[in-house]
Amino acid sequence: MIKKLAKSIREYKKETILTPLSVAVEVVLEVIVPYLMAELIDKGVYEGSMDNIVKIGIELIVFTVLSLIFGALSGLFAAKASSGFAKNLRKDLYYKVQTFSFANIDKFSTSSIVTRLTTDVTNVQNAFQMIIRIAIRAPLMLIFSLVMALKINIKMSLIFLILIPIVGAILFILSRIAMPIFEKVFKKYDNLNNVVEENTSGIRVVKSFVLEEEEKEKFAEASQEIFELFTKGDKIVALNSPIMQFAMYSGMLLISWIGARLIITSNMTELTTGELTSLITYAIQILFSVMMLTMISVMLTISMSSAKRIVEVLDEEPSIKNCNNPVKKVKDGSIEYKNVAFSYIGKKNKEVLKNINFTINSGETVGIIGGTGVGKSSLVNLIPRLYDVTEGELLVGGVNVKKYDIEQLREAVSCVLQKNVLFSGTIKENLRWGNEDATDEELVEACKLAQADGFISEFPDKYDTYIEQGGTNVSGGQKQRICIARALLKKPKILILDDSTSAVDTKTDKLIRDAFNKKIPDTTKIIIAQRISSVEECDKIIVMKQGKIDAIGNHNELMKSNEIYKEVYESQTQQSE
Repeated sequence: MIKKLAKSIREYKKETILTPLSVAVEVVLEVIVPYLMAELIDKGVYEGSMDNIVKIGIELIVFTVLSLIFGALSGLFAAKASSGFAKNLRKDLYYKVQTFSFANIDKFSTSSIVTRLTTDVTNVQNAFQMIIRIAIRAPLMLIFSLVMALKINIKMSLIFLILIPIVGAILFILSRIAMPIFEKVFKKYDNLNNVVEENTSGIRVVKSFVLEEEEKEKFAEASQEIFELFTKGDKIVALNSPIMQFAMYSGMLLISWIGARLIITSNMTELTTGELTSLITYAIQILFSVMMLTMISVMLTISMSSAKRIVEVLDEEPSIKNCNNPVKKVKDGSIEYKNVAFSYIGKKNKEVLKNINFTINSGETVGIIGGTGVGKSSLVNLIPRLYDVTEGELLVGGVNVKKYDIEQLREAVSCVLQKNVLFSGTIKENLRWGNEDATDEELVEACKLAQADGFISEFPDKYDTYIEQGGTNVSGGQKQRICIARALLKKPKILILDDSTSAVDTKTDKLIRDAFNKKIPDTTKIIIAQRISSVEECDKIIVMKQGKIDAIGNHNELMKSNEIYKEVYESQTQQSE
């Protein structure tokens, strides 16, 4: 796991190495300062030597200034290294998500991915900064201060050797109790983000049903769970401070009492006043270092939970990859399903599609009709390899789709899916998602085909009209037509319309289909629809039932031979009358 995360350091290796080096120098300088203070008291003040006072005083100033400089440098290097590491880690996570197939994305909820990219990365960033700075400083300070204390007086240093394990053990036990509590918090963050995401994305539904209070309660409940866990954990961690203060004051009291007795009884032969002063300073440094080590242990454990969640994403292998020496060009728009079965979870007897066999010739217009949940969308999602078939073969242009370069295959297939998505930006910018090099004339031509040019021309800013995030400032039918135009700009060999004219009136729907037949006759067109009128003029119509093909034929053939098709047609005809 550490090796996987360390790959994100990259160009910040220099700062990552310089930080602990600067910290080490800073610690050495800090540890020398109390020793010089002892020298100043004993050899300067007590001996009444102004030369010694000046000399040692200058040394103190130099060491203090150098310590401050190296402390500032370590902070600067640590900030740059940790910020750069976090930047790279977010980039690696985001880029990894972009390689996922739909099957991979199904494993992670949107709110969970957002938490991993934000809260979890921040926790790992803080842990990284702590590792290269404080986790280096605390043990070095502990060791060097203890060495200096032993150098001054071994008997007095026994106080440290007794206090350190006692305090360390107590703080370690507290941290072990707090760790599991903090680990639970991050799972609760997923719940909180999920509530926020659902509310913001469905805010119009919430307001239309006047359910703001219920949504507030859901948020308050998720927020309260995080509050309670954090409070519980912080109460335990808060005990560190009084325990530390008790140990520190106890240590200082013992050192002062025993040290004072030793100075008087030995007439300053075994311990001097200056040495006692430096021992008190070393006591503070040692005990503070023990506390910092304990806090580091808690923080690193908390970040381990975040690190595991991040590595889960980084370790996730895309279920759809290019094969060796993939085919780079799609010859035509012909499609052939050979004994195809498909399951979202990849298990037999859990298939949503079974025994699919049919052929579509290049340039044909094919309609697919059937009830909700019979597998119509699943069927067409296999063509651009948004999912892979579980069994059988799917050929496009006479070649198994698994042998194509994924990018080239998807360039040849344009999908207008059920959920139409527009991004914040102008209509031009949204259209150029289909072809970033498209000219203004090509944009207009595609919009005319999709029957979108008419309403776009009526906007004050026409094609420069700004679209809000999700296309909230255009109607459902307008959104669908812009999405169709965007798909047409790819100039695909296969065009898939997955119920993408459901919000368009029947007249406009027919104009779109007529324009397709005249302007893009060589493009294979697959139209999934609920309305018979949308597919009755297709070269062939596929009727689906419970994940299987119930019948294939043209409108007249199906009216004679297929009960499902006939019932749908008659029910829709009667409704229209």
